[in-house]
Amino acid sequence: MDSATHAPEASDHGLKRQMSMRDLVLAQVLTVVGSAWVGIAAGLGRGAFVAWIVAFAAFYAPMAVAVFYLNRAMPLEGGLYVWAKRAFGDAMGFMVAFNVWAYAISSIAAILFQIPSEMAFMIGPRAASLPENHLLVYAILAVIVLALTWTALRGLGFGKWLHNLSGAAMIAAFALLIVAPLWAWMHGAPITYHPAPLHLPPHDPTSLSLFGQVIFAAAGLEYIAIMAGETHAAESAISRSVIIATPIVFLMFTLGTASVLSFHGLHPHEPINYVAPIPQTLAQAFGEHGPMAWVSKLIILLLQIRIIGASSYLFTGATRLPMTAGWDHLIPAWFAKLNDRKIPANSILLTSLVIVALLLLASTGVHAAEAFNILNDASSEFYNLAYLAMFLIPICGAASVRYTMPRWAALLCGLGTVATLFAIALNAYPFVSVGSPWGFAVKIIVTTVAVNALGYAFYAMRTKKA
Repeated sequence: MDSATHAPEASDHGLKRQMSMRDLVLAQVLTVVGSAWVGIAAGLGRGAFVAWIVAFAAFYAPMAVAVFYLNRAMPLEGGLYVWAKRAFGDAMGFMVAFNVWAYAISSIAAILFQIPSEMAFMIGPRAASLPENHLLVYAILAVIVLALTWTALRGLGFGKWLHNLSGAAMIAAFALLIVAPLWAWMHGAPITYHPAPLHLPPHDPTSLSLFGQVIFAAAGLEYIAIMAGETHAAESAISRSVIIATPIVFLMFTLGTASVLSFHGLHPHEPINYVAPIPQTLAQAFGEHGPMAWVSKLIILLLQIRIIGASSYLFTGATRLPMTAGWDHLIPAWFAKLNDRKIPANSILLTSLVIVALLLLASTGVHAAEAFNILNDASSEFYNLAYLAMFLIPICGAASVRYTMPRWAALLCGLGTVATLFAIALNAYPFVSVGSPWGFAVKIIVTTVAVNALGYAFYAMRTKKA
């Protein structure tokens, strides 16, 4: 199919436009602000704030500009997949969609791995071994995957309320995290709080790996565009949601990281928990007893809801990509088939099975922290590759697409390209203790290459048959 051919409009397939501006802004917060990132950034010590400034200047700003203009030009179901397909052709469009899909399912698995660790903090010291109890963890995750599948089959009209609740829960959790140092200071704790220290991050291999993670931490603004065909006034609404969400996201990341660092200073011998830094910090701030301890436990419970909501949101996008690729005949039409609710039920069920398989394979023979690291780094690499294509659109994409963006946007996206390449290079190195760091890096690189080779082989076989 000619890449210049327009993708079918949402109305051609009967999709319902159900996403409002409120839904979009809460979805942006839900997607971009992961609860683990403040812990990962805090691993850079007092250099964390500078790392966030670099991340927002070199990656977030180019991403926001690209999403703003590309969505206004092509507010179509499929988002980045459609943009890349029109800019570079079918093959690149398919590979971008494949990498975003791979990111989504591996990221869902990584997000779900946070639940046992955060539950352990909510229950208390007696549940410290919960994350390493594989049988119990598998049972918890199985229930959650079934719930995600059921929610997706009910449709976006139902699922968006879970997404909204989860986005609001995330804001509430960060609000308590951000005020926790003030609470500690008012109750006589010798706490030191520096919201914006201007120190360079360390330069050792582990710190560089953490820095690479922070560069890419604020990714996700474009994900909502996958569901543009299910959004009211998508052309303007999605672009406006980027503007509204940006200051909220920046303050949550920077002030949240400052809080984690302030309590780490009170407990220097207790390593930062990269899987569940917010529950750890709230436990340090409010302890196990008293009214505020119960408030913090409630917030940790809200984080569990947020994790489920974020997984549901990513899951929804992951099921739409095969649907839109099926519309363009790049994959079998079976993936694009809609049921009576106008939902891609086949794509939903297959995606659920892949997530279950990934959860089982990723945790075989490793501890929970390393399993989370493998999933997190692999998902980042997949997403980085998709972002690389997005940043190249205003630089070397088809003229009909490239000229929908101002010339200065191409310069800014050039900076985003450099930042993405930097993140790709650094993300493979582990930021938690593993048996062999370089062996771990090889595992991430081989996984990324193998998954992309598998995706391209599928595309080549499909187009050859056509």
